[in-house]
Amino acid sequence: MYLIKLVLRNALRHKLRTGLTVLGLVVAVLAFGLLQTVVHAWYAGAEAASATRLITRNSISLVFTLPLTYNEKIRQIPGVRSVSYANWFGGVYITEKNFFPQFAIEPRSYFALYPEFVVPPEQFRDFLRDRRGAVIGRKIADIHGLKVGDTVPIRGTIFPGTWEFVVRAIYDGAEANTDISQFFFHWEYLNETVKKLAPRRANHVGVYVVGLTSADRAAEVAQTLDATFRNSLAETLTETEKAFQLGFVSMTEAIVVAIRVVSFLVIFIILAVMANTMAMTARERISEYATLKALGFGPWFLAALIAGESLAIALVGGVLGIVCTYPVAHEFGRAMGTLFKVFEVSNDTVWMQLAAIVIVGTVAALLPALRAARVRIVDGLRNVG
Repeated sequence: MYLIKLVLRNALRHKLRTGLTVLGLVVAVLAFGLLQTVVHAWYAGAEAASATRLITRNSISLVFTLPLTYNEKIRQIPGVRSVSYANWFGGVYITEKNFFPQFAIEPRSYFALYPEFVVPPEQFRDFLRDRRGAVIGRKIADIHGLKVGDTVPIRGTIFPGTWEFVVRAIYDGAEANTDISQFFFHWEYLNETVKKLAPRRANHVGVYVVGLTSADRAAEVAQTLDATFRNSLAETLTETEKAFQLGFVSMTEAIVVAIRVVSFLVIFIILAVMANTMAMTARERISEYATLKALGFGPWFLAALIAGESLAIALVGGVLGIVCTYPVAHEFGRAMGTLFKVFEVSNDTVWMQLAAIVIVGTVAALLPALRAARVRIVDGLRNVG
């Protein structure tokens, strides 16, 4: 208890220096947490992927489609529980900055494969009855102020023209990491229009979503499925949903790595600041440490005194930084709109922040504590600062 009192009093002896150090720690820990949350958000889609779903696409590229006739053939493969399909629409709502994923889907089979998308039953029935109906995520509804019954005009880029959809349902996520920023509408509505404008593009889908009877059969089913369509006009590439999502992340891997490096660089900078603060503190108190030694206090007591002060300052600044991370991340996520599927501060990020705090506080105290422990009483009393 006596040691704790000394630590707290020492930390408050230079209030301005301590205050500025704490402020620096708050900013650094906040920046570290925010950058790590961005990295986590980048991988959110892959982390939320189901082990019992496969994605089948054209083996050449996602740009190329697959015939609708593959649907029944895939369904007959052993280990397949159910099959659905979707087309990426890629339209623009009002302006390009209002980006959110849009998919034309076969509604009954698709939502059966994604139980994490929670749609009110009565709203889903209305969606099924309306060919121009759409199901939108709660995040889209909140950002753009949309509600059930509103008309949403979307300017097509892949499929030209202005398409008008009616919001018939708003879905929520069963889990915190569920993507609630997607826009779904009827594949038949898209196909009927394509038949009139570009008949050769009709009756084709972008990807098949394959539900498995067991996650253990993923590799077996994927190999069998791709072998079934080998040497056809549209060969397939089947992979787990997580691998499919990671394929998109890999396209921006350099950005993710850069963000990670910057986040750890921030911690290194604040470590240097903290170490400088503790070095100044120890240098100013050399005579005091010598006096304590003369009174009978051992080297370990002096080391504990300095380490305790360093950790106390680090913990105060770090905890404040962690607390500030939540509201800042929330506002940042809102500002980014639907760019990130999920933008939440994870427990892993908080633990990394806490670990960084302890490391900074401990490392910053090492040299000053060692110097104080080794100071000779005569040299310390002769020291004038």
